[in-house]
Amino acid sequence: MITWDDFMKVDMRVGRIVAVDEFPEARKPAYRLQIDFGELGVKQSSAQITNYTIGELLDRQVVAVTNFPAKQIGPFRSEVLVLGAIEPDGSVLLLEPKPGASLGARIA
Repeated sequence: MITWDDFMKVDMRVGRIVAVDEFPEARKPAYRLQIDFGELGVKQSSAQITNYTIGELLDRQVVAVTNFPAKQIGPFRSEVLVLGAIEPDGSVLLLEPKPGASLGARIA
C-alpha cells in the first residue's frame, strides 16, 4: 500500500502529441513521440504503442508521468512515460483526458 503523499509525488499531466516517428533502433516496436505539455514545454517519449497508426497518434491528447528521470533508449532520451492500459494481447489502450483538457493540466 502507498500513502496519499506517495501518490501525490507522481506528476501526471495532459499533453498533446505533436510529432511521431518510427523508432527502428528500439528492441521492441515503438515510436518516438514529441509531446506538448503547455507551460512545461515539449518533452519526448519512446512508447510501445504501435497498435496505433502514426495518423491516429498525431494531435491526440494523452496522459503522461512527467517527473520520472529521463531514460536512455538506444540513441533516444525518453523524458516522460505515456500511460495506457495493457491488454492481454500486449496492445496498449491510451489513457486520454476529456476533449479540451488544458495542456499541462495535472491529473489527480
